[in-house]
Amino acid sequence: MNMKKGLLILITFHFSLLVSLAQQGDAQIRQKISQAAAAMKTMQCDFVQTKHLKMLSEEMVSKGRMCYQQSQCLRWEYTSPYDYTLIINHDKVLLKNRQRQDVIDVNQNRFFKEIASIMMNSVVGNCLNDDKSFKSTVTARGGEWVATLTPQRRDMKQMFREIILHFSQREAMVTQVELIEKNGDRTTIELKNVKMNETISPDMFTVR
Repeated sequence: MNMKKGLLILITFHFSLLVSLAQQGDAQIRQKISQAAAAMKTMQCDFVQTKHLKMLSEEMVSKGRMCYQQSQCLRWEYTSPYDYTLIINHDKVLLKNRQRQDVIDVNQNRFFKEIASIMMNSVVGNCLNDDKSFKSTVTARGGEWVATLTPQRRDMKQMFREIILHFSQREAMVTQVELIEKNGDRTTIELKNVKMNETISPDMFTVR
């Protein structure tokens, strides 16, 4: 996975976390999503990312951990089968693997400034009524809401045909994201062992 594509997956994940159900016009659902976002001062979880390729029968599975702190700190870290970390800390972005690391000032890089802005604004709820990035539909299945999003932004449309989100109705939080690419390949991200509003060491968001 190239860097830009990987980052767009993260953008999509965090942007989708809040924007999708808000577009349905259902005031009760919108209120629940907004309340959950406002109450989320920190979030920590493990994730399992499974890549399904049309040309291969074997799945590609990656594992890692995510940490978020309201409202300007995010860490997305792959730990298996490779090590790769993305950290956003206010106006700085760190990209790191075993061979190298790069620190980017988002104020001097338009692409990364947009990444940081979208990811952070989505998590804190500032994009709830933005209908320019996705068209969406939602259905209720058992104890979850399933939202299907069609990207409207040019950069996302070039890569993704649709994004399917699974929300827990009880917590009003996303539990699984499916990203369907234009060529039919599919990436599934499952969140596990979610911990809300527990203290996170500042070292987790260090950029230097």
